[in-house]
Amino acid sequence: MSGQFNNRAIKRVVIVGGGTAGWMAAAGLSRALIGAGLSITLVESEAIGTVGVGEATLPQIRDFNRIAGIDEREMMARTAATIKLGIEFCDWGGPGERYMHPFGTYGESIGPAPFHHYWLKERAAKNGESKPFGEYSFPIAAAWDGRFEPPSSGDGLLAYNYAFQFDAGLYAAYLSDVSQKAGVQRKEGRIVEVRREQTGGDIAAVVLEDGTVIEGDLFVDCSGFRALLIEQELQTGFDDWSQWLPCNRAWAVPCETSAETVPYTRATARDAGWQWRIPLQHRVGNGHVYCDRYSSDQDAVDLLMANLEGKPIADPRQLFFTTGKRRQMWNRNVVAIGLSGGFLEPLESTSIDLIQTGILNLIELFPQDGCAPADVAEYNRLMDLEYGRIRDFLLLHYVANQRHGLPFWDDMRSMELPESLAEKLEAFRTRGLTPDYSEGLFLLQSWLSVFIGQNVIPDTLDPRAEAMPDEERTAHLARIHSSIEEGVKRTEEHLSFIDQYGARFRQGSAH
Repeated sequence: MSGQFNNRAIKRVVIVGGGTAGWMAAAGLSRALIGAGLSITLVESEAIGTVGVGEATLPQIRDFNRIAGIDEREMMARTAATIKLGIEFCDWGGPGERYMHPFGTYGESIGPAPFHHYWLKERAAKNGESKPFGEYSFPIAAAWDGRFEPPSSGDGLLAYNYAFQFDAGLYAAYLSDVSQKAGVQRKEGRIVEVRREQTGGDIAAVVLEDGTVIEGDLFVDCSGFRALLIEQELQTGFDDWSQWLPCNRAWAVPCETSAETVPYTRATARDAGWQWRIPLQHRVGNGHVYCDRYSSDQDAVDLLMANLEGKPIADPRQLFFTTGKRRQMWNRNVVAIGLSGGFLEPLESTSIDLIQTGILNLIELFPQDGCAPADVAEYNRLMDLEYGRIRDFLLLHYVANQRHGLPFWDDMRSMELPESLAEKLEAFRTRGLTPDYSEGLFLLQSWLSVFIGQNVIPDTLDPRAEAMPDEERTAHLARIHSSIEEGVKRTEEHLSFIDQYGARFRQGSAH
């Protein structure tokens, strides 16, 4: 970004690209900035496809839906959505093992030390024969029993949050309807020229194939991996993180449902990567993420197709990517949102959340009298922080693996870590300490789920947990476990909830 300050009033917003990112930006900006006198135009071409395989979300999507004025029941019915209470990881800690990263807490306060120290003390006292850590989390117990109902307010033992598993293409189509009803103008066409201002170098307009010129004051680049404005035009630069997250390819394919439609996403470790399973109302989304240095493309797709639960309903589609981010998400008068800004592989369903974060930060810092350098710098600082923390959390899954004897996994365990992650791992391995984040995407419970789920056990525990008598600690844990079991029994079945909620998808109704 140049140090110059463009004091032109921001009244015309042009969003380049549709798909999930483009239409989320349109819906969010049109709703949150209503009354600001903005005109918002979205340019997309039906001839240009979107990646659109991201189908699993995080609980923050509910905040975005509220901001965009989206009715949850209608959205679920339009997008074939199911509920998501967490992500199940199979075979990451070791063959045959599983754990879940839940959208909720573990246990409750039973003393001055954090709850996990009391559980770890119980585990040690019983030589590893204590009840699994995940059984002290209500959303995990409910998810594995196929149950869900909206949580009541409060911070007690049964408090939790939830997200959605939906068809990303249907979600984008739904947001297109919402946005256009709110006044967003859609322009169909392929962009063939980008015009710059003669003074300053900001983007002035984009030109479509039919000669239409669309001028703007602020441009939101949602053009996917092409990064039409932020990179092709402004040459912003890209920080390549493949040294830490080397998976660079994926195959994706939907299949018929033959197993229970559960309220969680599954990630199963494979020889050179991992496989996802995302159950929707009408089908199951599947994919195999892998590194081409350890697996051929043919072996990767063969493995995926051999591990589908039902008949494939489309041909497998291959995706290529490099993990990393733009050096600036906001450069001059262009803000990159979605894949144009960066990509961190879909292990923890962060793609849509990063879109949302980019939109909400833009709303908070939305320029009125030009793109002030201080606002641009703050936006980039916030996005850099978010990407960096997510990178570390994703990498933790790989470096804490227990899959010995496989080149990919052996290399991941022995890699040189970013200092920020190395410090977190050392703090937990030595004393059971977790990152002290008060805000952001992955907080205490998220880190705990992976540390303990993948058998990272601290050398020493909080002395306050050590001080509690064994009988008292065991009684507390038994009470918590029993309360969760009883709570799950009272909870409605997942698909029954969808029917009762009026969110059942009707094939063809959204087209």
